Amino acid sequence: MRSRSSHRRTPLATTRRRTAAVALAGVAALVATAVQAGSATAAPDSAPTAAGQAKPAAESVRLTPAQRAELIREATATTADTAAELGLGAKEKLVVRDVLKDRDGTVHVRYERTYDGLPVLGGDLVVQGDSPGEADSVVKATRTEVKPATTTAKVSTAKAEQQALSAAKAEDAKSPDVDGAPRKVIWAASGTPTVAYETVVGGLQHDGTPQELHVITDATTGEKLYEWQAIENATGNTVYSGTVTLNSTQSGSTYNLTDGARGGHKTYNLNRGTSGTGTLFSGPDDVWGNGSPSNAESAAADAQYGAALTWDYYKNVHGRTGIRGNGVGAYSRVHYGNNYVNAFWSDSCFCMTYGDGAGNAKPLTSIDVAAHEMTHGLTSNTAGLVYSGESGGLNEATSDIFGSTVEFYAANSSDVGDYLIGEKININGNGTPLRYMDKPSKDGSSKDAWYSGIGSINVHYSSGPANHFFYLLSEGSGTKTVNGVSYNSPTSDGLPVTGIGRAKAEKIWFRALTTKFTSTTNYASARTGSLAATGELYGTSSAEYKAVQNAWAAVNVGARSSG
Repeated sequence: MRSRSSHRRTPLATTRRRTAAVALAGVAALVATAVQAGSATAAPDSAPTAAGQAKPAAESVRLTPAQRAELIREATATTADTAAELGLGAKEKLVVRDVLKDRDGTVHVRYERTYDGLPVLGGDLVVQGDSPGEADSVVKATRTEVKPATTTAKVSTAKAEQQALSAAKAEDAKSPDVDGAPRKVIWAASGTPTVAYETVVGGLQHDGTPQELHVITDATTGEKLYEWQAIENATGNTVYSGTVTLNSTQSGSTYNLTDGARGGHKTYNLNRGTSGTGTLFSGPDDVWGNGSPSNAESAAADAQYGAALTWDYYKNVHGRTGIRGNGVGAYSRVHYGNNYVNAFWSDSCFCMTYGDGAGNAKPLTSIDVAAHEMTHGLTSNTAGLVYSGESGGLNEATSDIFGSTVEFYAANSSDVGDYLIGEKININGNGTPLRYMDKPSKDGSSKDAWYSGIGSINVHYSSGPANHFFYLLSEGSGTKTVNGVSYNSPTSDGLPVTGIGRAKAEKIWFRALTTKFTSTTNYASARTGSLAATGELYGTSSAEYKAVQNAWAAVNVGARSSG
């Protein structure tokens, strides 16, 4: 037996528009079916060495898995000292979750927190310093002191289970069941930290999407405090991207759809099933699909291609090797369910899953959908934005933003880069996309600008202001044509915005997501965090910093820059 990497090309596929409803969100959906806290401190006023260029020292370096593991080890060894430096209580401990390093040696360590041995939900924080564990500055999900009145539960776990099952049934869940006993936690994401139960309900959502509903119950009163859905709905002959090169692995005389160059990412065939991993795509030749949805390998080629593009984008543009930053690939599952019009990311399997759409003829495997879903995994492993309220809208927008930038990065002539989401899969049946970043309200439900109460609507629609912000920051307001697509972006205050280019905007959003955002970041905090990221990259007196201020003001978040 022998194994080697192989590059494979297949004939050109015909791009067709599809009618489908997509879901993107750990499980997030692409189609629609609030926690507000935290802040960030802007960097000291300084200008980059060359106008319009990011300061090299502030750019993140690409860490090898071994380098990242060593930084995590160093940070873990100093958690007690870091907790003391931050003034945390004697019962509070830190657990390292992620780490990034800048070219000047600055290290950003993301921590989870425990209190008296209990996980603190909403207690996450990011510490920045000259070495792992050193706390020169900190961004916290909550500024409230984590000191609950008691850690003793007065409510039974049975009551928490009953409440969680009722919440699932209220959403028309199919065969809901509790996945394990309720977990005792400290809930600190909203209001005063309190002892609570976190109950996870499995089964299926109303549309057949796997369910992972988290319900938080006050363990002293029995009151339901919060709930969120963790499933985030999301050579090949592809359905949407034409003829592409794929990495496969040969073992003896058999080829497997395993990408040895990208963490071992694999693509499996669920063959209409709704559970398990499925069967790894394999065959006697190194040609995958024929471009038609009727060929099972065609959708697999799309999924494998989208995953490879997303991996390369995060590695080459942002210096992150793999979703977790540890060089390990996720995996994809295609042909989920029967006539399933959705796609989703799940943390529990660390995988992307795609349905075949109406009539099993419209697979939801286009580039932007694949990148959207994989980005939910990135968000889960960095900021951990809670998938509800304003933080949920920012979570969904982050997947749209990077779904768009990966599509631009691909430079695929069959699926050109644009600021439209899901335009290839044609979920509306009339050739229109699922979402518009230049004017989100064009979809009929999304919001162009922030308003008080936006956290109460579906996260796919509350994502609008952040999507709009990113478009304005990249391209500016008014009419414009990019890659043959016409846009006309308005502003909430009627004043123009001058864009700084997508290359700068994507670096600002990635840095904000990975070093400034926390699980409870809301729109106001996202503005603060993105300004802090911009200040570090370009200086607080730069044109880029003013553009970020103006783009946020144009979606009704904060004020315009002076001058």
